Amino acid sequence: MTPDHDPLWSTAGPVRLPDLLHGHRRAAGLTQAELAARAGVGVRTVRDLERGRSARPQRNTVELLAGALGLGGADRAEFLAAARRPTGAEPAPAPAPTASGTSVALPPPADLTGRERDVAELAAVFTDGYPPPVVSLVGLAGVGKTALALAVAHRVAGHHSGGVAGVLVSEGSDSTDVLCVCAAVFDAARVGELAARLAGRPALLLLDAIERAPEAVAEAVRRLAVAAPTLRVLVTGRHPLGLPGERVWPVTPLDVPPADVDGAGAAELDRYPAVALFTARLAQVRREPPAPAELPALAALVRRLGGLPLAIELMAARGRVLDLTELLDRYGHRVLDLAAPGGNPVGSGWEAVDPGGAEPAPVVGTVTLREAVAVSYRLLDADERWALRRLSAFWNRWSVELAEELLDAGRAGAHRDAVPLLDRLLELGLLSVRGTGPFRFRLLDAVRDFAAEQAAGAGESTAIRRRHAEVLTGLVVRTAPELAGPALVEAVHRLDEVTGDLGPALAHAAVDEPVTALRLAVGLSPWWRLRGRDVSGRQWLRRLLADPRTADADPTLRAWALLGVARLAAEHGAAAEEVPAARAALAVFQAAGDVPGELAARTALCALLPATGEHDEAREQGEVALALAARHGRTRDMAMAHRQLSWHDIRRGDLARARRRLAAVDRLAAQVAERRLRVLARAGLAEVTRLEGRYADAVEVGWQVAAALAELGDPGHRRRVLGTVGLALARGGRHAEAQDVVAELRGSSPAVGWAGSGPEDGVCALIEGHLALHRGHRELAAEWFAAAAESGTARQNRRESVEALVGLAASTGDPVARDRLDRVCRSGGISLLPIEEELLAGVPGGRPGPTDGRGARRGKGGGGPH
Repeated sequence: MTPDHDPLWSTAGPVRLPDLLHGHRRAAGLTQAELAARAGVGVRTVRDLERGRSARPQRNTVELLAGALGLGGADRAEFLAAARRPTGAEPAPAPAPTASGTSVALPPPADLTGRERDVAELAAVFTDGYPPPVVSLVGLAGVGKTALALAVAHRVAGHHSGGVAGVLVSEGSDSTDVLCVCAAVFDAARVGELAARLAGRPALLLLDAIERAPEAVAEAVRRLAVAAPTLRVLVTGRHPLGLPGERVWPVTPLDVPPADVDGAGAAELDRYPAVALFTARLAQVRREPPAPAELPALAALVRRLGGLPLAIELMAARGRVLDLTELLDRYGHRVLDLAAPGGNPVGSGWEAVDPGGAEPAPVVGTVTLREAVAVSYRLLDADERWALRRLSAFWNRWSVELAEELLDAGRAGAHRDAVPLLDRLLELGLLSVRGTGPFRFRLLDAVRDFAAEQAAGAGESTAIRRRHAEVLTGLVVRTAPELAGPALVEAVHRLDEVTGDLGPALAHAAVDEPVTALRLAVGLSPWWRLRGRDVSGRQWLRRLLADPRTADADPTLRAWALLGVARLAAEHGAAAEEVPAARAALAVFQAAGDVPGELAARTALCALLPATGEHDEAREQGEVALALAARHGRTRDMAMAHRQLSWHDIRRGDLARARRRLAAVDRLAAQVAERRLRVLARAGLAEVTRLEGRYADAVEVGWQVAAALAELGDPGHRRRVLGTVGLALARGGRHAEAQDVVAELRGSSPAVGWAGSGPEDGVCALIEGHLALHRGHRELAAEWFAAAAESGTARQNRRESVEALVGLAASTGDPVARDRLDRVCRSGGISLLPIEEELLAGVPGGRPGPTDGRGARRGKGGGGPH
């Protein structure tokens, strides 16, 4: 044996450290916990040393234990010597035979967390057919390479009758050293005898931490392949050996929970290996499991740590003092600074940690996670480092195409081919690849943070963020046209995938390149509407339009921004405020002869103007848009105009015409394969069916539409349809189901930014009012209807206000409520519907009939003027 290598299984001298430690502890009358407390080490460290599971104890740890045991003189010298590996030329002790007769010279395997698939697939590599001569497990320090290798070696031991053994590589070794130790662990005096020792039987050698002497190990493995053809080698390191026939196996971090499960319970979160490892390590330093209030922080922590076991181990150790929310607040933004408690190197006592986890012997001298990443960063050449610094601009997952655009950095010609680079980053464990879609690449958070630090140090940060914003803007501009068409679902999903990058790109461009930010915000406007981000989206557009640096931007671009502001305002009841913006946009489009822009502006005004009481002009805008779309053969715009005009038909009480228009919407949308528009047409039909008093049919259609909108990813319109369903259930006497809808509406309503209430509050109040009225609780019903009326007034939703005031008048019989109802109908040009007349007809002292929208009385069932 040489001093440069240690067999992973054997110990130095005739007496093993586990036996000495156990004997001295028993002689001192101490339990493992008492000895650990006296020495100032973890009880797990003592336990694993006694079990022989700690392959390379730290000198400091051994000295602390010797002191705690009161050892001195010869006893202390023997104890310290036993902790060191063999240093003479003698071979390792004979390997221990397994039940199958195979010799295994390895530490015992430990239970792995989240590595079951890797173990199974790697085991298959060594047992199915013709295994490669070398398999290299590569990755960052602390990702669990050694633990995985040990588990695989033990799993396949029965298939290697020549034996399974392991060697830990040390710094400064040469190929002769490595060869001598490799022969010795198989009980051969020299390499030349290895073939005779194996006698044609398959054998497996594990070489750990090859990055400590990569050239020496590579040469040794080449010579071993010639000397012992039946020997297979499994190596672990920061990078592959680079030998012919080598199979490279990147060891990736543990799976982490996505952001959309942050509200999940402990059982669901524990399904993710990174969470399971964190909670297991946390249990070693505190008794209480994570409290429900800590679970969101737990999910965020392991996600921020990138699922890297080393980082998880170090963070969980701080749970002795801080709860998980405090850990996230204090360390979540500086994971690179994580180090072993007390400032010790990462390797201090690390061999005693069970995997799922980190390897027993990381590189000597690694103190922080930053230094662990730095070692792999230094393995890259100058161009690869340049590229990694630029890729650090991505906050979440990205595609090959986006990477190539970012790395192109504005150079002429074809994009830089990113595939070899990504392969290299994956090979070194710096890159994570999840799933099979295009957006499957992601830098580990620790790697991204480190690369961003390097970019800042090189003075590249501003240029990188500018390019990142340009790349994201290009993606959004290309995707925006598909947000209204048959490819809507795919387009929305594409932007959903880069959500984490859109915010940083917009924020940087708003400061550095506001015109780029304006282009980005305009492209995002329809996506913001679909994703219920109308309030923040409107704020962004208004801020960018007000920036004097965008004043000279393309007038058409500014017009689309103004139209985006108006459309987003309509989503949260602020339509009246932004009618001037839509008018200004229309003027620009008309002057430029921009037909698509003019159609979009007129259709928007058709929807916005009722909020200001300009109902006739609203209808005129819709009719002009319909004629313009027909003249230019723009089928989808014709459908959009018909849909907007259907709501004016409903306002005037002409449900038959509204139904015909919505049927036309469905027909036209089918011609252009516009599925979402067809679904919205059916949503309108569900509302018309409810207003006709056909409650059961409205519920059936409404539920179908709600399911389709959920599939399309349109939560805003889905909530509106749920309102239709809830009102139909309430009016139809299905009270329990209506209450379920109310609960879902209140639970799904997003935060709102106007008047302290959202659209769901008004419809929920309407549903509650009808439920109370059906139960005979007139005073309670009156309170709910009054609240609904106020909500509709605050958001300029006069049709909703009328329905609420009908309920208020019906529940109270108060003439004041009837007078208020008449005023709202006159000012809004709204005609009451038969179901509303029927509700009022039962009011004592009720008037003979409702108004027709102009203050005149009309008979029951009559239609308003067309």
